Amino acid sequence: MSDLTLHDTDTSEEPEPSLSLRLEAAAKWEVKLLSEPKNRLALAALSTHASTAILQKPSALLHDTHVFSDQIELEGTPVTNQRSSGRCWLFASTNVFRVPIIKKYKLTGFELSQNYLFFWDKLEKANFFLEHIINTQEEDLDGRLIQYLLQSPVGDGGQWDMVVNLVEKYGLIPQAFYPDSFNSKSSGRINWLITAKLREAALTLRSLGVTCKSGELEKHKAKVLQKIYGILVLSLGVPPKPDDTFTWNFHDKDGKFRSITTTPLEFYKENTGAISYGAGVIDGVLGGGDRGGVAERFSLVNDPRNEYNRLLTVERLGNVVGGRGVKYVNVSTDVMKSAAIAMIKAQRPVFFGCDVGKFAENSKGIMDTNLFDYELGYNVTLCMNKAERLRTGESSMTHAMVLSGVNIVDGKPTKWRVENSWGAESGEKGYWLMSDAWFDEYCYQVVTDPAFVSKEVLNVLNQDPISLPIWDPMGSLA
Repeated sequence: MSDLTLHDTDTSEEPEPSLSLRLEAAAKWEVKLLSEPKNRLALAALSTHASTAILQKPSALLHDTHVFSDQIELEGTPVTNQRSSGRCWLFASTNVFRVPIIKKYKLTGFELSQNYLFFWDKLEKANFFLEHIINTQEEDLDGRLIQYLLQSPVGDGGQWDMVVNLVEKYGLIPQAFYPDSFNSKSSGRINWLITAKLREAALTLRSLGVTCKSGELEKHKAKVLQKIYGILVLSLGVPPKPDDTFTWNFHDKDGKFRSITTTPLEFYKENTGAISYGAGVIDGVLGGGDRGGVAERFSLVNDPRNEYNRLLTVERLGNVVGGRGVKYVNVSTDVMKSAAIAMIKAQRPVFFGCDVGKFAENSKGIMDTNLFDYELGYNVTLCMNKAERLRTGESSMTHAMVLSGVNIVDGKPTKWRVENSWGAESGEKGYWLMSDAWFDEYCYQVVTDPAFVSKEVLNVLNQDPISLPIWDPMGSLA
């Protein structure tokens, strides 16, 4: 039986009920707890060491080795590191984008600029937030919606559809032309400063909205955005513009010198064929096939609270006003796995979203529901299923990474190879291992190309979506 479905097995005398905490009851609990030698040993060990070190199961470590039946031959190099920032979705997406670019130009290693997308995402999110403030004048400032919007207007996190919005508007650029700055690698301070300014602007816009015309509100918004732009430039550096020309000089793996003059938007569009997985739209479901593979990809999610084969969206979640909204095709984990396996077998890296902090060991880079024996150490078991964890706030999508391998035994996946963005010191030279049981419990999203799912799944995209409130756990940003 899975660790996640066991119930506490303590059959001792039931505690006496009481409305308040009774100290005499706590004293009895202490005596009983420490009367058992195992608990005295646990006290000595767990009070002086990390529980994740003490409670690791050797059998799980022996099983969790980096050997896979199917693996992408060309995994992008170098291993990336988002440092002290929440930019995992930008690292995961650019790590996906770079693999076919490396193939096309015969490179030994290559990174796209995460900082470039980070800059424009911050500015777009500021505008997105201010527009919501202007359009919610009738909402109570102390109400749940406005208070939620005010929580994190320009947080580092994002989603696949938000990546699409950015690359469609701003393009892509090699990292050498806009490398990370101190503040992109450690974003907490500029996030605080921008958030404080936006909260101040929100109060002003709501006050002006009582008496001013909409044009006046937009003028004030523009002044605020100018200030935000200044903060970003001074913190991250002057960014290239989508139509700025740059010349990329490099040597390919054969030592041949090459030189390409282009713009960020042209670089994105010219390499769309290299980045694309499929050959256009399947059965006309998605539309916009001339934009290429990046814009055609979409998110499969597993949310067992909602009906499968239904289209979901999240109200007011996004980054670009007028851009693509966040949409999820809700499916079973088996459908998500099938798409991911098909992509890996076709040598395609897979963007996915998960709850990385659960049953995970960072230094070894292992995600396995069987990794820690909490029952042995603490005399407790965790009994909620995936839907219950979502409903209670125990779990949500917190991190985006890349699937690059899978081990299949008797037609079933047993473990997955994961490219993280926490540097080469984490995991196996930057790569993590995820057990298939962990995938079931804590993986929420797989981004797929239309070519790797059934027509039935594709047709879900034609549905009118079920709209979830912005505070729903499926609205969390990786």
